[in-house]
Amino acid sequence: MSISQLFDVDAQLTFYGAYHSNRINVLIHIICVPILVWTFQVLAAPVPAPSFIPSISYKLNDYLIFETNFSVIQATIYMFYYLVLEPTAALLYLPQMTLSLLTATAFSKHAGHITQAALLHVASWIAQFLGHGLAEKRAPALLDNLIGALVLAPFFVHLEILFKLGYKPEMHKRINNEIGKEILRIRKLQANKNRASAKGQ
Repeated sequence: MSISQLFDVDAQLTFYGAYHSNRINVLIHIICVPILVWTFQVLAAPVPAPSFIPSISYKLNDYLIFETNFSVIQATIYMFYYLVLEPTAALLYLPQMTLSLLTATAFSKHAGHITQAALLHVASWIAQFLGHGLAEKRAPALLDNLIGALVLAPFFVHLEILFKLGYKPEMHKRINNEIGKEILRIRKLQANKNRASAKGQ
């Protein structure tokens, strides 16, 4: 994938959507991806930010804490990328990312947070792999584009919900058409591969 495509919302959502066209698999991702983001932030929160980043710590209450840590860096990178892809949707996602970050940092202060977050994280990955294997019947996107899949997943899930609520219907229709074309292209390639394999036997 070219650099220009990395910042093309249609190209990115078409890539990701071609791996997530089954409704059950999409539902699994809608549930599990936010859990994956949150548990990653819980696990990463104790890791301090580089020294050149000012140290800031602010406790709103026992459940909402802001600190400049590795989770802040992760959230900032993700949000900048989403703002480039689709600014309005990114701004609508900002409250969710902020809440995830603040609650994850607060939870990381609790005893046993590593075990609990790790178990949730692993369980969510297993559920997604099952969704791909049993419902989608296709390998997950991360096997073809690791960085793109990991970074794009939360935004894709967010946009799936927005589209269901009527967000930019023309954009939704356009991307769905492109996803359909991409799935057809992939199926043709797989069929040609299977025929070639059968002839070679």
